[in-house]
Amino acid sequence: MSLPCYFYLFPIVYLCLTLPASSEGGNETVSCPLNITVLRVLGGGRRPSFDAGTQCHYILQALHLLQADYLHRENRFVPPLNASESCWQMFQSFINEFDATIDVRSSCGFRTEWISYGCMNMTTRQEFERTVPRDPIQGVQTNCNQSLQNNAPCALCTTKISTMLSFLTGTTLGNVSDCRAYASIYAASLSDRYGASDPGTAACLFGLNFSSSSSSSKRRTLVIALVSVFALLALLLFSALWAYLRFKKRKELSAAGTTDIGLDSMNQSTTLIRFAFDDVKKATRNFHRDNIIGSGGYGNVYKGMLLDGSPVAFKRFKNCSVAGDASFTHEVEVIASVRHVNLVTLRGYCTATTNLEGHQRIIVTDLMENGSLYDHLFGSAKKNLSWPIRQKIALGTARGLAYLHYGAQPSIIHRDIKASNILLDHKFEAKVADFGLAKFNPEGMTHMSTRVAGTMGYVAPEYALYGQLTERSDVFSFGVVLLELLSGKKALQTNDDGQPSALTDFAWSLVRNGSALDVVQDGIPEPGPPQVLEKYVLVAVLCSHPQLYARPTMDQVVKMLETDESVPSPSLMERPIPFISGRIDIEKSALSNSGQLCSPTGYQAYTLQARRKSNSKEEEQEGSSVAETVTTD
Repeated sequence: MSLPCYFYLFPIVYLCLTLPASSEGGNETVSCPLNITVLRVLGGGRRPSFDAGTQCHYILQALHLLQADYLHRENRFVPPLNASESCWQMFQSFINEFDATIDVRSSCGFRTEWISYGCMNMTTRQEFERTVPRDPIQGVQTNCNQSLQNNAPCALCTTKISTMLSFLTGTTLGNVSDCRAYASIYAASLSDRYGASDPGTAACLFGLNFSSSSSSSKRRTLVIALVSVFALLALLLFSALWAYLRFKKRKELSAAGTTDIGLDSMNQSTTLIRFAFDDVKKATRNFHRDNIIGSGGYGNVYKGMLLDGSPVAFKRFKNCSVAGDASFTHEVEVIASVRHVNLVTLRGYCTATTNLEGHQRIIVTDLMENGSLYDHLFGSAKKNLSWPIRQKIALGTARGLAYLHYGAQPSIIHRDIKASNILLDHKFEAKVADFGLAKFNPEGMTHMSTRVAGTMGYVAPEYALYGQLTERSDVFSFGVVLLELLSGKKALQTNDDGQPSALTDFAWSLVRNGSALDVVQDGIPEPGPPQVLEKYVLVAVLCSHPQLYARPTMDQVVKMLETDESVPSPSLMERPIPFISGRIDIEKSALSNSGQLCSPTGYQAYTLQARRKSNSKEEEQEGSSVAETVTTD
C-alpha cells in the first residue's frame, strides 16, 4: 500500500518551521555578542569619567574596548548587523546606571547600524592580517602584548600602531569603528593577561579612566578636603609669622647700614664676583636709558664696561619683595651651577639696599654682541640669516639643552625655551639664557608635577594640561624654536579668521602632505642641500609632537642634527586630534591661572642699539603680544 505523496512533505515543513533564523543574514534581532561585563570589571562599580565636552569620545572608546574583547574571543571586530540594536540597548543600559540623561546614539550622532560597519569592510582578524603587511603586524604583536601601565611601553606600542595606520587608508561607513580604532582594537586583543580588561591597556590605547563615585569615597574626599583646609590655614599663619620676622630682621639690618641681604648661603659657597652697586652704576652710566639693551617683566638689561675693559650685560630686577629675592637667588644658583659653551656665562652678581633706590638685585653676564634670535627673526635687528648661521644656532641650542638635561648634576629643566632666550655672541654662537623659571630635576625622578609656567605657543601639551614637567617639555619648546628658525614665522600666527594658530600644526600639515621643504623660509642666503633642510624640518616636527614619548631626547636630537642618522618618520605621520584641537586655548587658560610673581620672565629684546623710549615701548608691546609670559613658583 503506497502513501500519498503529500505525506512526505510534513517532515520537511516541520523542520522549516522549527529551525532558528540565521544570525547573520536574517532580519530578526538577536542578542548582542559584546560582553558588557568587561567594563564593569574594569570600572569596579565606579563612574566613568564623562562630562559634557568629552562624553561622546569616551562612549566611543568604551565601545572600542568591548570590540577588542570580542575580537579576542571570537576573532571578529564588529557584531553582526542584526545584533546592532541589542548592542546599543545593552550599552545604553550600562551608561544609564551612571547618568540617565545621556542617549548614546542621539546625543552623539551615532546610527544604529554603524556599530556593525568596519574599516574597509573588514570584519575578521584574518581579513585584517591579510590587509596589513607582516612587519607592522609583528611590531604591534611584540610591543603591545605586554603591560601598558607605564609611559615607556605605552609609547612603544602607540608608535607601532601609528606605523600600522599607514596601511589602513580605506573608508569607513559611519564613525563608530573607523580604521584608526581598528589598529587599537587589534592591539588590545592580543593578550590574555593584558587584554581589554587591563587598566593599563584601557588607559593607553583608549584613554579610559574611572573615578570613584561611591558614598564612602565622597566622605573620604570631604575629610581630606577639611584636613587640607586646616593645614593650609596653619601654613598661612606660619608663613605670615616667618615673613614678619624676616621683614623685622631686614629693617634692623637696613637701619644698621648693612647691604648684604639675600644670598647669604651662596656668599660662602661660590667663587662668583660680587660687584659693588656703585661700580655697577658707573659701568652703566647710572643706568642710563641709552644703555638699555633689553627689557621684560623682570626689569631691564643694560650694557656696560667693567674696569678691565670687558663688555658685560647687567640684568637688573625690579624692586621686589621676598618672592622676588627668592627668584633672583634661584636664577643665580642655576647659572652658577653650570658651565657650557652654549649657555650664557655668569660673571657675578650685585645685591644692595639703599634708602633712595630700595632693594637692588642685579645679575652680571657676558655681553652678547648679536643680541637674541628673536631680534634677528622678528625684531628691530631682523635679518635674513644664512643657512650656515641658522644651522649653527640650531646645533648650539640643542647642545646647550642636552647639557642641561644630561650633563648638569642635578639635571635642569629650563621651562622657558623661546627665540628671545637664545642669545648670540659675536660669532653667532647660540647661548641659552634666562633661567628664572628653571627647575632642578633630582636624579631618579621621571617627572615633576608643578604649576604651569612658560610662554604661549611654546608650552608642551602635557605640561599645559596636567602640570607634568619633564625634560621633554623643553624638547617641545626647542621644536617650536627650530620651526621659527627654519620658517621665519612666529610660534603663534593669526589665520584668515583672526584666530591664533600654532606654527607646529601648520608645519605638521605640510610634512604629512609630503611638502616638508615648504616649511623653510624662501630666499635664505647660502641655502643648504634640500635633504638637510628637510631633515631639520622633520626633527623640528618630531620634537614638537603633542605626545610626550613620541619626542626624542635632546641627546638624540643632537645626534640626528650632527650625523647622518635618519629621523624616525612613522611617529611623524599621526597626531591625536584631542591634543591638537583647542591647544592654544588650553595653554592660555593654564598660563592665566598660574599666577604671577615679581621675577624674571625672559629677554624680550636684546640689541646693541640704544633705544629711545618710544621705540623701546613699541618693541616691548610687539614681544608681549607674542609671549604673554607668566611665571610662577
